[in-house]
Amino acid sequence: MFPDQWLADRCGAVEVSGVRKIFELGKALKNPINLSIGQPHFDVPEPIKAAAKGAIDAGHNGYTVTQGIPELLDPLRADVAARFPGQERDVLATSGTSGGLLLALLATVNPGDEVLTADPYFVAYPNMVALAGGTLKTVDTYPDFRLDLNRLADAFTPRTKAVLLSTPSNPTGAVIDAGTQKELADLCRAKNALLISDEIYRAFQYGEPHASPASYDPNVLVVEGFGKTYGMTGWRLGWAHGPKRLIQEMAKIQQCTFVCAPSMVQHAGAAAMGYDVSAIVADYKRKRDFLMAELKGDYDFAVPGGAFYLFPKSPRGTGTEFVTAAVAQNLLVIPGGVFSRRDSHFRVSYAASDDTLARGVEVLKALARG
Repeated sequence: MFPDQWLADRCGAVEVSGVRKIFELGKALKNPINLSIGQPHFDVPEPIKAAAKGAIDAGHNGYTVTQGIPELLDPLRADVAARFPGQERDVLATSGTSGGLLLALLATVNPGDEVLTADPYFVAYPNMVALAGGTLKTVDTYPDFRLDLNRLADAFTPRTKAVLLSTPSNPTGAVIDAGTQKELADLCRAKNALLISDEIYRAFQYGEPHASPASYDPNVLVVEGFGKTYGMTGWRLGWAHGPKRLIQEMAKIQQCTFVCAPSMVQHAGAAAMGYDVSAIVADYKRKRDFLMAELKGDYDFAVPGGAFYLFPKSPRGTGTEFVTAAVAQNLLVIPGGVFSRRDSHFRVSYAASDDTLARGVEVLKALARG
């Protein structure tokens, strides 16, 4: 038997993802109605596939420079310069958005430091902060999931090193508007804390244009990704942009951990930069509107402004109890306690075919009325 004393203390601070538990449960079901998975249901567009295949055939299969290949970094820098004029922001290609977030936390968080985030939060945030030796503190945003800056300000302590927020949010789809983003950037500057903006769902915003807090402070670090936008989640390509000093330190840590983002995928990412996803985004907005129209009256939920999730309140009992009942009806959704200190809601992913979504809606209606 492997001796437990050989394990590092950090292993005890990292928990198995509750989302993965649902995925494993789904394997035991026959033809489940899967509204649990947090990835696009569409395939990688053909031009992006072709670029990856072409890179492999051309022999681009070895290590790249840690920061990324020029063919990718040049259009990324041009994109950043267009969106954040006048700022001297540097760019780093990362092994997925999660890889970028972990590098950021490892580069900035010391043991004992605190990182603030909104509750509900992305399931990996507590574990990433724990790996860096820090402590995640949460700020409640129920019932409408709007970030209250007064609550956030009250949560700061002398140990607060960073604020980590996603917009649009996983799991709620909540969006932080431009005015709040400016106030957020001002608050973090006044509190001398790094603001890390997780913008992996930037493309999937359905109302007002996307706003980044980096527009109001060049010291904000932004982490983005290709996986959700182009259906290439398994290809593991993300990117970060922010102040050169921080990007340099993240690159240094990447050099001795991930080494570089996958070489052929970087070439695919360069091709993706010119691909129009507006039709895909419009289709996801249609799916969101269908889901909300069908569940209105049976469930209490806040309108999600982006991403591809709905986060309704359980009609009875806890979120875990509701999901248990849903699984008994062959429907896979995620209990809200996976993403929150509360267990009152559940997450529905509408990144699914219309048929799967329609089948799921019928089960959800039956569960609410049963």
